[in-house]
Amino acid sequence: MNHFAYRDGVMHAEDVALPAIAEAVGTPVYVYSTATFRRHAQVFRDALKPAGRVHLAYAIKANPNVAVLRVLADEGYGADVVSAGEMQRALAAGIPASDIVFSGVGKTRRELAQALDAGIGQFNLELEEEGEVLAALAHARGERAPAVLRVNPDVDAGTHAKISTGRKENKFGVAIDQAVAMFDRLSKHDGLDLRGVAIHIGSQLADLVPLEAAYARIGELVAELRAAGHTISRVDLGGGLGVPYKPEDVLPSPADYGAMVARATADWDVELMFEPGRVIAGNAGVLLTEVIWVKPGVVNPYVIVDAAMNDLARVAMYDAYHDFVAVAPTGERMTANIAGPVCETGDTFAMGRDIDVVKSGDLGVFRTAGAYGATMASTYNSRALVPEVLVDGDRFAVVADRIQPETILAAERVPEWLKR
Repeated sequence: MNHFAYRDGVMHAEDVALPAIAEAVGTPVYVYSTATFRRHAQVFRDALKPAGRVHLAYAIKANPNVAVLRVLADEGYGADVVSAGEMQRALAAGIPASDIVFSGVGKTRRELAQALDAGIGQFNLELEEEGEVLAALAHARGERAPAVLRVNPDVDAGTHAKISTGRKENKFGVAIDQAVAMFDRLSKHDGLDLRGVAIHIGSQLADLVPLEAAYARIGELVAELRAAGHTISRVDLGGGLGVPYKPEDVLPSPADYGAMVARATADWDVELMFEPGRVIAGNAGVLLTEVIWVKPGVVNPYVIVDAAMNDLARVAMYDAYHDFVAVAPTGERMTANIAGPVCETGDTFAMGRDIDVVKSGDLGVFRTAGAYGATMASTYNSRALVPEVLVDGDRFAVVADRIQPETILAAERVPEWLKR
């Protein structure tokens, strides 16, 4: 469920009409619903109650806006970060350092040191050398770094190749058949407090069967590690639960997922860690855009909107689908292509799609844009960086400014030898 609905023929975000935001802020602009974030956070948390001891850390990469993080911190969520920059955002939003999990395959030595200095709650180790470096850094501080070892179970989640993380050829985690020996070696370092293992097999998961298979392999690994004399108190099960992008999509619910987790982990006797991202943020946001032109085409007309691939990269990057609807539909329909103004053929959001009839000056939205939208935006073609707005009931605020081309240009320099 989300809180974007039509009232008197006009789409609202909660109690705010989208045209009011377009008038005040301009377009394109991301619009987020506080009520949707809160509801999704609560539903996911409630779904996992049958699983016992649980720690929830929102995957910041899905939507790192600090106002969004503050909303989720208020809901009791920690943070899953993949860079020192994301860690700084989490801390700025009031998330306790002890509730931060540092994931990612390419943590630098500097980032490891920064995270140790901040006192984060868990490092997810991706390779043995990383564990050795972290141990040395922590030992030099007279500390023991809390960590788990991320394993790759070689389970295909059936997702897009660019968001798959659980197959043996993917860059993430260590091979599961090497995990026991590696865990044993790392556990001997004085600077490491190695508490368990982690797994994450991909994003936008539409089927629980691969997840349950991966969890079964992790359960066997936990038993092997305990048989080898190790104390295992945490298992990080990652995130990746999908959201419906198309109106006809039917995906596993958080309740379905929670029931599966409870069944699969019933005898593990550990604290379970989760890093939901898309399932919390996806349907909590839309990208509001204005139609510039409706350009006649050879087969179908092109609806040219002022949002582009630099504002919403998922379509060009993943062939992703985002539903497009008019903010004030007339009830008439048309078959059209939808494209942005960037000078790339790839700046096309849809081809031959049945949509609401729109004309120049009309407003439309790309739905389900709250995750991996603004966070992946760029200034390609020297376009402004897209702003973000947060709605709460009948009020709204700009929570990320539109960064204009002249501001970006002011940060660039011409060296002395090129000046005239």
